[in-house]
Amino acid sequence: MKRIMSIKDLGVNDIPIAGGKAANLGELTSAGFDVPPGFVLTTESYDYYLKHNNLATVIENALADLDVSSDTSLQNASAKIRKAFEEGEMPKDLEASILEMYKKMGKGKYPLVAVRSSATAEDLPTASFAGQQDTYLNVSEPESLLLSVKKCWSSLFTPRAIAYRVSKHFEHDKVKLAVVVQRMVNSDISGIMFTIDPNSELPHIIIEAGYGLGEALVGGKVTPDTYVVDKFHSKILNRRISNQTWKLVRGESGECMKMDVPEELAKKQKMTDEQILRLADVGNQIEMHYGRPMDIEWAMEDGEMYIVQARPVTTLNNGNGKEEKKEEKLEAARNILVKGLGASPGKACGPVRIYSEGMSLDVVRQGDVLVTQMTTPDMVPAMTRAIAIVTDEGGMTCHAAIVARELGIPCIVGANEATKVLKDGMGVTVHGQMGVVYEGLEKEEEKPAVVASAAATAVATPITATKIMVNVGVPQKAEEYAQLPVQGVGLMRIEFLFTSYIQEHPCALIEQGREDELVEKLSQGIAMVAKAFYPRPIILRTSDFKTNEYHDMKGGAKYEPKEQNPMIGWRGCSRYVSDSYRAAFLAELKAVKKARDEMGLKNVWVMLPFVRTVDEVKKIERMMNDVGLYRGNDFKLYLMAEVPVIIFMAEEFAEVCDGFSIGSNDLTQLTMGADRDSDILGRMGYFDERYPAIKRAIAHLIKHAHAKGVPVGICGQAPSVYPEFCEFLVRAGIDSISLNADTVVKTINHVAAAEQRMILESIRKNL
Repeated sequence: MKRIMSIKDLGVNDIPIAGGKAANLGELTSAGFDVPPGFVLTTESYDYYLKHNNLATVIENALADLDVSSDTSLQNASAKIRKAFEEGEMPKDLEASILEMYKKMGKGKYPLVAVRSSATAEDLPTASFAGQQDTYLNVSEPESLLLSVKKCWSSLFTPRAIAYRVSKHFEHDKVKLAVVVQRMVNSDISGIMFTIDPNSELPHIIIEAGYGLGEALVGGKVTPDTYVVDKFHSKILNRRISNQTWKLVRGESGECMKMDVPEELAKKQKMTDEQILRLADVGNQIEMHYGRPMDIEWAMEDGEMYIVQARPVTTLNNGNGKEEKKEEKLEAARNILVKGLGASPGKACGPVRIYSEGMSLDVVRQGDVLVTQMTTPDMVPAMTRAIAIVTDEGGMTCHAAIVARELGIPCIVGANEATKVLKDGMGVTVHGQMGVVYEGLEKEEEKPAVVASAAATAVATPITATKIMVNVGVPQKAEEYAQLPVQGVGLMRIEFLFTSYIQEHPCALIEQGREDELVEKLSQGIAMVAKAFYPRPIILRTSDFKTNEYHDMKGGAKYEPKEQNPMIGWRGCSRYVSDSYRAAFLAELKAVKKARDEMGLKNVWVMLPFVRTVDEVKKIERMMNDVGLYRGNDFKLYLMAEVPVIIFMAEEFAEVCDGFSIGSNDLTQLTMGADRDSDILGRMGYFDERYPAIKRAIAHLIKHAHAKGVPVGICGQAPSVYPEFCEFLVRAGIDSISLNADTVVKTINHVAAAEQRMILESIRKNL
């Protein structure tokens, strides 16, 4: 075995000699990705150094009586081993080889390099060992390089690394360390990218970006921007822009130092949209190369993008039952103390333990909720004892998030003043997926057998480029439906809340002075569904009762006229903009506002039914603004495409909404002039969503909406019933299909088969 190898000569199968980091860097280099060049001291060098200094005996003695639950015991053992490593003598022949390779990197000069640890039990599919070994940046002299190599080797025995190996059941003497010496990227912007959402496991690319060197971001010392990209359609779905007041840069003498970020840049988006999509494309290519979701570190210097690390995502379900977490059935009345970014799913209860720098890790006991400004790799021993973690700083890919997901405990990051709001010893419940901490200890409930069955069924379904969503009518079924392999709710009908919870005409309630009761009941019903699916979006269709249906509600006769044909009468948007129903519609909007703001359910969006004119949409948006609902990154306004006017004026309507959802029943009824409730016309074949005119209308809408950058979904029943209609939708370019719950798994297979046929046809065409 060679003691020193060039990065470009390594591949993913070289983990036993080069460690996970170096092997993956070599694999990426060979595959043509932009990786800073360098060389690797293999595990043969590590073994040679150990033998030369008789360090195996030192390690064995230091670990003989180790108490891994004691911070003091860990610190003492680590200090003995590290001192022996760093005071050891570098073998002369190895030293000469290192310095020769170092000088070659700079073409006769000693270049600026990063010295990075690469353990053989690191960046594995089952364990990332995130932050367990040390990295030294801006190394620029031979003596500094040699010392940094020794320190990297010794960092295999930091307290955090020792404790982590014990928690993962790795034997200490079976783990070895290689060292990567790599050209230093003096990054303007840097960050991390997941090619799958590690929390919800949706097919999204999650990019986190911050100014300066990446160590501050990875360590959770700054809260980065977070960008969510649809991996199949190259669209930016969401942005979370942080206020970064300082960055880590290289100082004049080579050390890392803090530098203030100019005020005009601090709150700006760190990357352009073009850069985000370009980086996401690189992430997609890396995932395709490895054939599995990847966790990638990247850096950008003078506009050039470099990949500095890639490893498999270690925290996915894979159907192994790891995430058979108890159902998160929160009461709307819970007192939320802290909100942040949900970084690791699950729910846990326990006493708060505030930890600050300089304290002994022993203050964190088994079952505590660890609350701190940020976690560092040194804190892993305490993190393994915690039942949940909450940090003031950090993003989805910071140290706290990665380690918490591996430990399988809830984690909330970027919670701002959690260390000030929460008090030592306070009993709290941490909801990791929703990103909230609320007061009190909530008892867990057993998961119904039907939910577990749905979750088991979900594992077997293929991933599709077309988003698959579910229609929810009865809120009580939300918890069960949330276990299906869907990316959210494409249609939640608010009228079911009227029939289930309210059972009175809304105008009657308002006239009786009971508007607050109406808003409260609606918001609780909305919350029941939104919590079950959080953070996946819920598209809530506002009320679409017809006059005859409203008339039959308690107190309804006073407010409803008699119509000869209620199906095409006073319904949907025409009600909302009328003086006699305006207050009732505002109550619906207030309920949405309450669920989103007071309950923290930002995944609730709104969809308007039976839209007839652009002007009424504009009026309704002004009504939304009046109650504090504004279209933006985390709040969308969809329009039901069921009246043919939307088809003919698709581009005009696209200017006033964020998406369309086709209601195939009403669109067929109004296009064919066939009452959908008529048995006679139905038997004669006039009511059929597969008729060419309906398909042309849908294709027309998709084409013209996409020209405006607006997505199109469908929430009607046709794709749940007809496989051939499903294939038509896929070929037409539909963005999402929302299905009846009992047809989800079956229809996903139809969609996947249709997409596969399209790919094969494209390949044959290009041969």
